[in-house]
Amino acid sequence: MTVSEPSAPRTVIRLRVLGVVVAALFSLMFIRLWYLQVLDTSAYSKTVTANQVRPVEVPAPRGLIADRNNNIIVGDQVTQDITLSRVAAQEHPAVVGQLAALLGMSSAQIEADLANVQYSLYKPVPILENAPLSDVLYIGEHASMFPGVSTVADTNRTYPLGQTGVQMLGYVGQISSQQLQAHQSQGYQLGDLFGQSGLEGQHQAELRGSPGIDKVEVDAHGQVVGSLGETPPTAGDDLVTNIDSGLEQTLQQALDAEIASLKGKSTEGAAVALDPQTGAVLALVSSPTYDPTWWTNGISTVHYHQIQATGAQNNNAIQGLYTPGSTFKLATATAALQTGLISPSFTYNDTGAYTVPGCKTGGAGCVTYHDNEGEVGGRINVSQALTVSSDIFFYNLGVSFWNDYKANGRYGEAPIQNAAAQLGYGDVTGIDLPNETHLARVDSPTVVLREHTQDPKDYPNGQWFTGNNLELAFGQGGTVITPLEQAVAYATFANGGTRYVPQVAAGTVNAHGKVVRTIAPKVAGHITYSPANYQAMLQGFEGVIQNSKGTAAPAFAGFPLSTFPLAGKTGTATTNEQQPNSWFVGWGPVPNPRYLIAVVVQGGGFGSQAAAPVARQGFDYLVTHPESPTHLGPATTPVVPLPPPTTTTTGPGSTTTTTSKTSAKPRALGATRRRAGRGGL
Repeated sequence: MTVSEPSAPRTVIRLRVLGVVVAALFSLMFIRLWYLQVLDTSAYSKTVTANQVRPVEVPAPRGLIADRNNNIIVGDQVTQDITLSRVAAQEHPAVVGQLAALLGMSSAQIEADLANVQYSLYKPVPILENAPLSDVLYIGEHASMFPGVSTVADTNRTYPLGQTGVQMLGYVGQISSQQLQAHQSQGYQLGDLFGQSGLEGQHQAELRGSPGIDKVEVDAHGQVVGSLGETPPTAGDDLVTNIDSGLEQTLQQALDAEIASLKGKSTEGAAVALDPQTGAVLALVSSPTYDPTWWTNGISTVHYHQIQATGAQNNNAIQGLYTPGSTFKLATATAALQTGLISPSFTYNDTGAYTVPGCKTGGAGCVTYHDNEGEVGGRINVSQALTVSSDIFFYNLGVSFWNDYKANGRYGEAPIQNAAAQLGYGDVTGIDLPNETHLARVDSPTVVLREHTQDPKDYPNGQWFTGNNLELAFGQGGTVITPLEQAVAYATFANGGTRYVPQVAAGTVNAHGKVVRTIAPKVAGHITYSPANYQAMLQGFEGVIQNSKGTAAPAFAGFPLSTFPLAGKTGTATTNEQQPNSWFVGWGPVPNPRYLIAVVVQGGGFGSQAAAPVARQGFDYLVTHPESPTHLGPATTPVVPLPPPTTTTTGPGSTTTTTSKTSAKPRALGATRRRAGRGGL
């Protein structure tokens, strides 16, 4: 069929309809434009203005760290930084080369800083931190030569104690991508400072403070054209600790000197001082140590490798694992007395040699065990066995426990391990420091079986034998503990049976001196001693120092025991190294001790020869510098390091050490502690 063309009238109608539609659309468009330009002008003006404002984070002054007497042990030092504006560098390219020549840098280094995205787009970029005064003055006197270059006040962390206790104090560095992701809801940005270890890391949130905001106005090209005001930051709280900086320095110096005197036989050690009545940490040091200022403004490759090679970044007080040796007799004696295996009056004949009862001469594993130096104790009770550290006495306890269990099930499979657990051995202490090791353990049938199951090649035997229990009883075998665990265990005994969580921090104080938080002692557990059992053990520990036959008596010759009576225990732990680990734990004044010091010197030999002299110097300090309660107040006085100790010989194997306690002029807490702004959008 043929399709005809539309008629003229129909075409006209269609064109008219289309014209009406087009007219309606244009009318709507004009009405909308009129609405936007006339009725909604104020709203869109605000939107345009808001788009020109960029909030830039202003970092808060970081809180200080103080000791129990409000002496600053981590502070801030105001420095001058040289900065360069990105806009000026684009407009005056020659300034990069001129600045590089002045500062002894390459132009490429400065260009890399300008391109670094960690720095805010709306702040000058730091080129040189802690600039020499001569460079700062030169730039000020020749400003026309350096367009866009300025100097700003900045702060860096300072360490009045030098290399003392650096692992405990920790350090700060730029926040990592992992830390940024973990704390993304807390307003952190690239380039922000973040506590990386120690107290700096543990109390990052309190020390950091609240950043401020600088509202800068930018043009369409993103260039800063003005400022609309700043919301000031809130300074971080100061952290007040239970640490006595004088005792801290005394123990660090004594420990480092003792290790150095061993001429390569020892490479590490640690010392911990506690208040047994509260768990307050009075001192905590680790060796080897290093210069904490190496971390300031980024550590060099040379220094980083040096720290890694020596293990100086490890906090041996909470991360080092050491066989306890005879110091573990605390747990064995506790188990033997508390279970009724022996009584305080029980005696055993220490002949200097021990053979497991029923062991066939020449049989597999049938050997004769001896005391450390082949000494003969004679017939002794538990008190005397602790005083002279009779291994034979404790061999017998370990074997008796296991034989009774195998024969008739008495005392259970793990009585020594159970007592050790109540004292805190083999478990984390919960100290308020990061990265406490979870690998400490008390050897047991369960541990041996687990090792065999996981690695049968290296641990071919998964059974527990009489010999294992014998070794356990005097702190050998597979038992490894940290120095802090050792201190907590003996502090638990020293105060009568209450195990406290060790606390370095005592509280926080804001920039106005107001107490924000007080940290109360925390109880972790209890162990109950009968009066008779407790006195029997205490008498033995007192004899270690006060009895002429005591293993630590030579190290404390000349000490004022009549006015400051002490108790303690030595330990000599055989390891795979040529030299045994040297241990000593002491506390006093008994019977209500306020101080306890635990020391380990890896490869130090006998406990009386290496560890005990270090603790002796700590107690010498405490005699002349008794502790007062921790004062929660503003940190105002930078610590001045103690001079090297003056040592005089007072008797065979003993020393008396005198230290002095000085302080510098107090510094007001309100001093400027602000870093150059590095926050981005």
